[in-house]
Amino acid sequence: MNNDNEIAGDASQIPHLMPPVPARPSAVADFVALARRAARDRARWEPLVRYDPVSRWYHRLDAGPGHEVWLLGWLPGQGSGRHTHGASSGVWTVLRGALTERTGTTGSGARLATPGTLYLTAPDSPHEVTNDTLEPAVSLHVYFPGLTEMPMLPADPARTGAAPAPHPPLARPLGAADGSPMPTGPGTC
Repeated sequence: MNNDNEIAGDASQIPHLMPPVPARPSAVADFVALARRAARDRARWEPLVRYDPVSRWYHRLDAGPGHEVWLLGWLPGQGSGRHTHGASSGVWTVLRGALTERTGTTGSGARLATPGTLYLTAPDSPHEVTNDTLEPAVSLHVYFPGLTEMPMLPADPARTGAAPAPHPPLARPLGAADGSPMPTGPGTC
């Protein structure tokens, strides 16, 4: 016998020695990783994208214990309205185009969300997402626990309509496993 593996045998044949498989991701970092994997899987999400001329389009891309992954299509001028996600937290990113997120109780904090950056939404945190550009946009959202409510809030009468300033990202850009950024340009997110 040359090593411990030969002494112990094939560990996969001894289930009681294997660590338990988690039922669901258990930390924000796990949901960030889930969002990155889903965003990079263009072959899965790209053929599903649709746009609805009446309201933003949405499709549940995936669900697992304690989470859901949603794909949304936004035409110019479409928005979510001010809302919260109740007890759910969220990780979201733009896959194509650009979206404006207005945050806070008055909606005064605005940032331009572009492909390659992840954004976090805390439970019961009010925000509004709109496509203020002239091009369609696509976004991907991971909610944990799964989204069970989306309470709508009154519109903010103080909203100025000023263009949002770029905001520092809450997570590093989506990219390869080595952390390098995803390519940009025609045909990429």
